Amino acid sequence: MLTTSTPTTGAEPAPAPLPTVAFEKTTLPNGLQVILVEDRRLPIVAVNIWYHVGPANEAPGLTGFAHLFEHLMFAQTRHIPRGMADRLLEGAGATDSNGGTGYDQTAYYDTVPSNQLELALWVHADRMGYLLDVIDHKALKNQQDVVRNERRQTVEEEPYGLVHEALAHALFPKGHPYYASIIGSHADIQNAKLEDVRQFFASYYGPNNASIVIAGDIDKAKTRALVERYFGSFRRSPPVARPKVVTPPITSERRVVVHDRIELPRVFMGWLTPPAYQPGDAELAVAAEILGGGKSSRLYKKLVYERQIAQDVDASQNSQGLTSTFVIDVTARPGHEAREIEAAIDLELAELREHGPSQREVERARNSLETALLSTIEKLGGDGLADQLNHYNQYTGDPGYLAKDVARLRQITPADVQRAVRTYLARQARAVVTGLPGKPVIDDPRVSKAKAPKAKPAAIEAINTPESWRAQQPKPGPAPRFTLPQGDSFKLANGLTVIHHHKPGIPLVSAELVVRSGSAANPDDLPGLAGFTAQMLEEGTATRSAPQIADEIAQLGAFLDTGSGADASTVALLSLRSTFAPALDILADVVLRPAFPTAEVERQRADRVGDLIQQRDDPEAVAAVAALGALYGSGHPKGYGQLGTEPAIRAVTRDDLVAFWRRHYVPENAALVVSGDIGRAELKALVEARFAAWPRGEAPAGGSADPAGTRARLVLVDQPGAAQTALRVGSIGVARDTDDFAALQVMNGALGGMFSSRLNNNLRETKGYTYGISSHFRYDRTPGPFVIAGSVQVESTGDSVREIFKEVNAMRNAPLSSAELTAARDAQVLSLPGAFETNADIGASLAEIFVYGLPLDYYARLPGQLSAVTAGQVQAAARKHLVPEKMVVVAVGDRKRILPQLQPLGLGSVEVRDSDGQLPPARP
Repeated sequence: MLTTSTPTTGAEPAPAPLPTVAFEKTTLPNGLQVILVEDRRLPIVAVNIWYHVGPANEAPGLTGFAHLFEHLMFAQTRHIPRGMADRLLEGAGATDSNGGTGYDQTAYYDTVPSNQLELALWVHADRMGYLLDVIDHKALKNQQDVVRNERRQTVEEEPYGLVHEALAHALFPKGHPYYASIIGSHADIQNAKLEDVRQFFASYYGPNNASIVIAGDIDKAKTRALVERYFGSFRRSPPVARPKVVTPPITSERRVVVHDRIELPRVFMGWLTPPAYQPGDAELAVAAEILGGGKSSRLYKKLVYERQIAQDVDASQNSQGLTSTFVIDVTARPGHEAREIEAAIDLELAELREHGPSQREVERARNSLETALLSTIEKLGGDGLADQLNHYNQYTGDPGYLAKDVARLRQITPADVQRAVRTYLARQARAVVTGLPGKPVIDDPRVSKAKAPKAKPAAIEAINTPESWRAQQPKPGPAPRFTLPQGDSFKLANGLTVIHHHKPGIPLVSAELVVRSGSAANPDDLPGLAGFTAQMLEEGTATRSAPQIADEIAQLGAFLDTGSGADASTVALLSLRSTFAPALDILADVVLRPAFPTAEVERQRADRVGDLIQQRDDPEAVAAVAALGALYGSGHPKGYGQLGTEPAIRAVTRDDLVAFWRRHYVPENAALVVSGDIGRAELKALVEARFAAWPRGEAPAGGSADPAGTRARLVLVDQPGAAQTALRVGSIGVARDTDDFAALQVMNGALGGMFSSRLNNNLRETKGYTYGISSHFRYDRTPGPFVIAGSVQVESTGDSVREIFKEVNAMRNAPLSSAELTAARDAQVLSLPGAFETNADIGASLAEIFVYGLPLDYYARLPGQLSAVTAGQVQAAARKHLVPEKMVVVAVGDRKRILPQLQPLGLGSVEVRDSDGQLPPARP
């Protein structure tokens, strides 16, 4: 699939080979563009359809309509009843099954086992050909509710969501296709009529306005024949004229202030820039990386690291079809104001305009962008290879533009970047939107729940002729054979475990140093210590300062990250194959020789306090922390989030951090997991050279005290004026070594683990209370939490909790039907290959083997264990582990509006927690 070619350059040193993707592009007589990629790395196939329509094509007064229509495409079609497509695809093992709307296009995609390709084509074809035949008011009303819930959750309840939306309003005039957010306004979403839906479909959803990419384990000739069978008879829609919109330039600075439920000010600056793939676009992408691309960027170094006035920085060139935008956003550190941030940004911009970047800065930016681009095509589905080819096809007309894309990056010089910054990022040509703490202005008109009078639906003239054979679901082909990776393990003399998986094809390598100690190992009085320690590893070693680490990693085109979970702390590395050895040098250095400089400890202390303050702005995050505290209690290390508490952050000393590192970061307690384009012998030599001198140390004993959670069954965090209620319903679950693991996975899939699960079907698809709700078990070394999570309409909070318990009790009281059991079980088994697409996916799975002491052949045996689960075992697991009387309800929202709904549910007295999700200090 992926090949490389090196252009001849005479006497100059040869650059790294240019990557190319082998593809075949044809066009059916009805105009459908078909792009095929044969890639047999895994027995899976990605199906990705782009319709070349988005907000750029919306009619006035119908903002958000393209996105609303995307939702409607998942309703019933002529041959597939409502909800069946999701159930069939999930039961067939589909992963990355979803849709997405951009400003210029709408995408629908699934990744399926290769023997289920025909099923995916059947579903997508019936949407294209026969949605209009059966779309009705009921489907429209339901999805209007869902989309408005999505807006509340992702814009109005999302910290800075309203501020970001205001930036588009400031950059573009009213009526411009990019003025409104993609999701639109409540009023326009609600005002959409069924006739609008029909007209939109007839205008934009014909085959001649679409392209389909099929990438994976396929035979191209047979796949082409299937596409012709399922799509070839569809009629063309009227020719679609590409939007011709003139975007007026900004000739004087525009300034807006927006208040939001936030604590820290944030400054957004935006400019209008050249459209995607036009001159200046790539140069500005490099400029964005230089200004705000991680810890090696100018804004990070100056505002976050040196002056310590900013909490976080970002810069991006957002490439679109009509015009692009260049955006800088910076959040103030506690105690600093927006005007100080703005002045500091202006200084950096002036410096870049006046003197340009250095050659090294340009190289770092180009290398990082190239690695990120290669990592995108490592995955077939979702936003991976198939989507990237559709992207190239729409914007350049060439699905194989990858090599040209990399080449245009490599050609960029410092002078090019300086010229682009001077041309497009002028002070008078920008919009500045400042987000400040305060009461937000939200236009969210409520709609009466009274049922609309029944009316005889108007006759619909079908676009495509019904074909009786389409009513029959296609049968799967022969099941593909596949052995899940198990890794090749060896140990160094000092006890370090190395797990290796060789994955050639794309020149990338992923490495993860995992330590079998996480937040569960925190001292009782210092929650967050494990995460603080992991964070400090990147902040300086005996021979490298924090800025040197960041610069060296970026120069290599690599990415380094640290983190901590309940049972493990990790240092993760992604690099090109050609730079893996020097990148591994840096990983080894930060793990073996961290210096914990006092000045860096103080920097990261301030950073973690700032993160904690930002966490308070996010209702979902507050609900998650409050749920942990309610279930485990304040005396248990699992009773907190990874950040811990502000008193603990302020109390941690350098000695505490060094002591945690010395005790837990020892080779007997660690594994290096490597997956990618590197052989065993080469890897072993690299690891021996870098880790053999790591001193031995006794692995610390695990275990912690028993949970001592609240006796209350109702926990509330008051957020006056909240647009939604963030809910958590949960209890103490099970440990990773439970004998019920397979049965619980199947049971949870049916309850809330799948999109077509009982909970999501009830609360989203039927009731319209939520944008989405799910359930999951966190399997730790000691029992982890079981949680049902989602955000719901404020006025439906009580009803939502009632329905949640209804579904929990139903799971306990009756066995799954044969069809539901098969779907939930097959979804677990058949989706497993899709969970091993990327090196990072494989590394994470193999790291889990080490952390939880699983055998190396665990994944080889897992499909058989899941396939053997019976309905009786599922019900028994539900009765044993889903005990409603032991479940705690956590609600984060407007207390005055939600408490009266919750009190009649018989949950007893309410426990009130603060905005951090913690119990208020006891009064003396």
